[in-house]
Amino acid sequence: MSHFTTIKTQFVSQPHLKQALQDIGPEFGLHKLRENAMVEGYGRITTPAALVMATKNPGYDIGFRKEGEAFSLVADWYGIKDIDQSHLQARLSQRYAYQVVKEKLDQQGFAMVEERLEDQIIHLTLRRTI
Repeated sequence: MSHFTTIKTQFVSQPHLKQALQDIGPEFGLHKLRENAMVEGYGRITTPAALVMATKNPGYDIGFRKEGEAFSLVADWYGIKDIDQSHLQARLSQRYAYQVVKEKLDQQGFAMVEERLEDQIIHLTLRRTI
């Protein structure tokens, strides 16, 4: 019996989502980012996803599959005991937004001067390049 849970997200850009996953991966014990792979869960049951990361829990992955315009998070949370789902989503949303904003600012001619994190808030200092 499958225990996969699918959660809709606001993530629409695969490159930004991929970078955000790489950014937060170590914090949550996620590793081995794979594209167009299978998410594994209880009983070695699998489901396809565009992006998949292994967890510290052998045989349990976290994945993102494209559904319409956005990606959905898919995982068998019954076997993932060391990751708080809401904390993962919050951190991933923050890093995803950071990646999108950073790209847009680069496109508009801004350069990053300083970046610091205080109380889980990212502070950016930018300079417009001429």
